[in-house]
This record gives sequence, structure tokens and C-alpha cells, in this order.
Amino acid sequence: MSSRNLRLLPKVRDSWSYLYVDRCRIDREQNAIAIHDERGRVPVPCASLGLLLLGPGTSITHAAVAALADNGCMVGWVGEGGVRFYAYGQGETRSSARLQRQARVWADPELRLATVLRMYRMRFPEGTLPPDCTLRQLRGYEGLRVREAYRRASEETGVPWRGRQYLPGDRAATNAVNRALSTANHALYGICYTAIVSAGYSPGLGFIHTGNMMSFVFDIADLYKTEVTIPIAFRVAAEGEHDIESRTRAACRDAFYRSRLLERIVPDLGRVLEDDIQQVTRLELEDELGQVKAPVWLWDPEEGEIPGGVNYGEEDGRG
Repeated sequence: MSSRNLRLLPKVRDSWSYLYVDRCRIDREQNAIAIHDERGRVPVPCASLGLLLLGPGTSITHAAVAALADNGCMVGWVGEGGVRFYAYGQGETRSSARLQRQARVWADPELRLATVLRMYRMRFPEGTLPPDCTLRQLRGYEGLRVREAYRRASEETGVPWRGRQYLPGDRAATNAVNRALSTANHALYGICYTAIVSAGYSPGLGFIHTGNMMSFVFDIADLYKTEVTIPIAFRVAAEGEHDIESRTRAACRDAFYRSRLLERIVPDLGRVLEDDIQQVTRLELEDELGQVKAPVWLWDPEEGEIPGGVNYGEEDGRG
């Protein structure tokens, strides 16, 4: 189990708690789960979790997964500290409301452009950019901002910087700081991927980036690179080339934890799409037991969304 002994990551909202564990065994205990390691057993109520992240050395029973699914808790399989994201299971976000909003904004050229402009502006302190910047101008400002981040990190650490060099599949062909940058960025992509899918959005529907199943992950990760991964990569490279990938992953893990990065990403997703993360959508209705459910709706070009699970043949007198 993690040395932090099941420390909860900060809550994104009251019903969205995140828990990371590793090197443990998880089984079902009544309608909850219990986590076991060499130090003993820790019971965890599924209803309080929105996302359970399973790190290296974790095993989980079929019954435990069923209990988590029954309680609307999403399960993600990740690298150590959550720095890589490998797979996930369905969570409480059975409502497609956020995915539909993302798709609607993505498909509308005016809304998409507004979102792209907003995402670029989020990278700069408020009031530092002219209010009437074009997209081309914003790209230029962004290039200068990133170049300055590299220059500043190089100056502070003494690590020479000769530009970004990345050869897929041949990391040995690049220098130490570029290998550290690639590793740190992959770690950042993992935690952004986790936040995106747990909040009910698609990682493939990007706005600035396009054509890749990770496009939206790249969009969101770019909000944090100059703050997080660039300084980490230069600092690790300044300490030497030995085990640089593993040391970079460990440094990212610790930095993500200290900065509460996961807590920040989901609200930032709402800012990007002008989507109120706190709002209960119309697809999230309460049944007679007071439990949230996400029913299936039918699309109608005139009426919009109408309830599913209804025999409309009987309703029209034809059943």
C-alpha cells in the first residue's frame, strides 16, 4: 500500500473523492471494499469515492470491482503515484451530459474558436495579453512564453538548452534534459487523462490539438507544462543522467501530490468548456429511493430529448 497509507487526494467536489493505492490486495466487504497489505486491513466505503486509482503491485477481486461499480466509483489502472494512465472502468459518470457538451462545442466552429482562445489565455496572468488578439497572435505569444520557460529553467539549473529534441522510440538519441522532459510530459498526460475521463469528457475531442485519441489530454496538459514539467525536467537533469526516467517520474509524482494538481484539473476543465462542474445536470435525476441515476433518453429533432424505456407504440394506441 502507499506509504501515505491511503491518503485521500483533495476532493474536487463533495461527491468526487479520489483515492490512490499501490502494493496491496483489495476485496469486497459487504457493500464496501477492504484494502489489505502487510500492515493490516483498511475498510473503505465505496459510496464516498468517485475514482479509485490502482498503482503497481495491486490486485483486486471481481467482487470488489462489482461493489465499486454498484456504488458508481470509477476504477483506473495507473503507474506509480498516478503518473501513467493505462486503463479505466466505467464510473458514476453514466450521464453523457458533459461529453455531449464537449462534442457540441467541438463541432461548432465559433464555439470551438472561443474555447481555443480561452485555453490560450488561461496560460497567461489576467490582463497581460491585448484583449483583441487573433489566434495567430496568441500562438506567437505562447511560443515566446514557452521559450522563456526553457531559458529560465536552464539559467536556474545550469543545464544547457539547445532546443526540444524528441525521437519516438529512440530516447537514447536525445540528451538528458530532453529525456527528462519526455518522461515528465508523459506523467502529466497520465494525470490529465485520469481527470478527463473521470469527469465524463472524451480524451480524443481536442480543441487546439486534433486527430489523435489524446488530443484533449494534450490541450489540458499544456496548461501546466511551464509550471510543472519543465522545471522538474531541468532540475532532475542537473542532478545527473543516471536513472533519469525513473527519477523524473518520482519527482513528478511528488510534485503532483504537493501541488494538488488533480484537484485543480477538473475545475479547469469546467473553465475551458464554460461548464459548471458543480451543477446537477438534467440527466441526473433522483429515483424513488433518492439515489442518483442517469436514464437513457431518445433524441427527437422537434422535441429534443424524450424519455427512453417507454413503449411509444402503446402510447400512440398501436400497442
